[in-house]
Amino acid sequence: MPSLISRLSFACVLLLMAYLPAAAYAADRPKVGLVLGGGGARGAAHIGVLEELERLRIPVDCVAGTSMGALIAGAWAAGMDPATMRREMGKADWNDLFQDNPGYGDVNYRSKRLSQRYLPGSETGITELGAITPPGVVSGQKIKLFFNQLVHADTGERNIEFLPLPLSIVATDIGSGERVVFRDGSLTLAMRASMSVPGLMAPLEYRGRKLVDGGLVDNLPVEEVRERCGAQVVIAVNVGSPLLKASEISGLLTISAQMVSILTEQNVTQSLGKLGPQDIYIKPELDGLSAGDFDRSGDAADRGRKATVAVTAVLQSLSVDERSYAAWRKRWTPQSLPLQAVDAIEIAGLHTVNAAAVSRYVEQKVGESLDVTKLNRDLLRAYGDGYYERVDYSLVRAGDRNVLRIMPIEKSWGPDYMRLGVNLNSSLTGGSSFSVRGAYQKTWLNSLGGEMLLSAELGSNTGVGADFYQPLDATQRYFVDAAASIRRESAALFNNDLRISDYRNTVARLDLSAGVNIGLIGQFRLGWREEQQEVKIETGLPLLPTDTLKTRGLLATLELDQKNQLYISTSGWSARTTWFESAQGDYNRVTVSLDGNYQIKDSVLGLRATYAGSVRGSLPPQDLAKLGGFLNLSGFANDQLSGDKVSYAHIRAERIFGRMPMGLRGDLRVGLALEAGRVGEPLSEPNRTGVLNSAVIYVRGETPFGPAYLGLGRSSSGPVNAYFFIGTP
Repeated sequence: MPSLISRLSFACVLLLMAYLPAAAYAADRPKVGLVLGGGGARGAAHIGVLEELERLRIPVDCVAGTSMGALIAGAWAAGMDPATMRREMGKADWNDLFQDNPGYGDVNYRSKRLSQRYLPGSETGITELGAITPPGVVSGQKIKLFFNQLVHADTGERNIEFLPLPLSIVATDIGSGERVVFRDGSLTLAMRASMSVPGLMAPLEYRGRKLVDGGLVDNLPVEEVRERCGAQVVIAVNVGSPLLKASEISGLLTISAQMVSILTEQNVTQSLGKLGPQDIYIKPELDGLSAGDFDRSGDAADRGRKATVAVTAVLQSLSVDERSYAAWRKRWTPQSLPLQAVDAIEIAGLHTVNAAAVSRYVEQKVGESLDVTKLNRDLLRAYGDGYYERVDYSLVRAGDRNVLRIMPIEKSWGPDYMRLGVNLNSSLTGGSSFSVRGAYQKTWLNSLGGEMLLSAELGSNTGVGADFYQPLDATQRYFVDAAASIRRESAALFNNDLRISDYRNTVARLDLSAGVNIGLIGQFRLGWREEQQEVKIETGLPLLPTDTLKTRGLLATLELDQKNQLYISTSGWSARTTWFESAQGDYNRVTVSLDGNYQIKDSVLGLRATYAGSVRGSLPPQDLAKLGGFLNLSGFANDQLSGDKVSYAHIRAERIFGRMPMGLRGDLRVGLALEAGRVGEPLSEPNRTGVLNSAVIYVRGETPFGPAYLGLGRSSSGPVNAYFFIGTP
């Protein structure tokens, strides 16, 4: 019996050693707490620190992180080793992660057209409480999905309290200013909250609080690890950004950034005062690396490792033997789990939006293993509809079933919005024009997603309009549309490059149509148009008829768009064709437009071809097709050439020489285009017959206010024109 008891006792000891941390059988080792501070992209230096701690075999009893430090700490505590972390951080496209919307090709066609006409950043919610602006430039949609990937949320929801390595993540309650420490709950939501830089990334509403970057209250949470695991030795890693010099502060953004930095530095100074002689302080040399240099994560990691090597002599006192370190590491390294089969899919949390509007994008099948890559793509497509603050997921266990729970969070400032568009257009021969465009959009008027858009424009062109769009099924494939507008536009006639007449054309239009959405590629519509035009001369020779033109007839439209960017693409194609058949039987009007781009490294080749005119009869003088303007026979003034049967083509070559700052989509490029056009039956410029040519050199890019370009065009027949444009088309 004693022998049996002894054998059982020995077995219990072995069992305890297998499951207790290394500290349990290395009694002479002090408890170690690791603190990873915030600093934006500079926080990648933490990876190098972890690499060196791994090389030195230094076990850690708990870890606390803030902001970027929370990201690194969370991924590490979830089992990601430093080498994998370095690789994942290095291959991430951070410029894309800070842009919430999916790629342009994954946005539904109606949203594409709305985004092109109105600035996405101008969206303002109209609620019972008044006008409410979005809480941040970035909602964090792609950032959150990236966090899911880092912690392997595809194997199940990761909760902080169930992680083998004790973890604390610090955030700030923006409502009360309180320090909030996460020791339990969703790991990825805690990481997301801690990284919510005020003004840049929207606060996270979680557990009844609005949470932002923890760096405002505790950027280097030294005391937290003492409380969390009774740490006797604290390894504190400070990667905070230094304050800007007075000469570098020149605008609202830099003032805001400086205020945040001041608050951060003040609490870091307090934390450093709590370090004792037994603690180890690591401050990597990060000069030249800013908080936004995410594309230099490898460089930051190298600098973090170098700073850790510099204190090797001190760190070695915390090192353990290989067996003890392996036991500690094994305790919290996750085992490779098989891919989970999905037994059910739920859409949770919606109040206004029909669940079918989300599920129409989800291709995951019940009974099949979860495909995270496709799921992320599908959730981004749903987010691109514009109804949500974020669209997330979790894989949860419900009894003996794996339930994929998709969680769209509807915009707190919706579902009604104000939108704005603005443009400034100036040319050498055509003068300048300016307009401001506004719209009031009411969404989800009914369970199928009916929308009303009321619009108005003031400036060189003026007008008002109303558009009612009604899907006919829950997946919004089929729809009917009713649109009415009245618009006053300027028009001119030219002869031998001289402006000889100026007109004002008032166009009243009513369109009724039914259509089908062709996936995310485009739309087909068939309908009826009623239109009335009244032309009045303002100055010059009265060459255009001023009789009221009334037209009515069938209108068919096919629009396809597979470009990769909102305004100025680097790859992809688009096509648009319309056919109007006059009910009087006297003429028809056909337009065809094809455009494509192909990218080779930093060069972009493009082609564009258009045709507008009649196949039967002749276009009325008030409704002629036009040429002239930037990349539309650029040597000529805007709309200088007009007539029937107008054709045009160009080939362009562009060189990308820069990108917009992080969070702003698009690139900057210089280009050259060679153009050719022909007006079959000219009214304006009647002497310019045959094939006309033009060449244009330009610089263009996308800005927060829409596309912008500066160009100089010339035709071999004489005309020269210069262009400047910024705004929404």
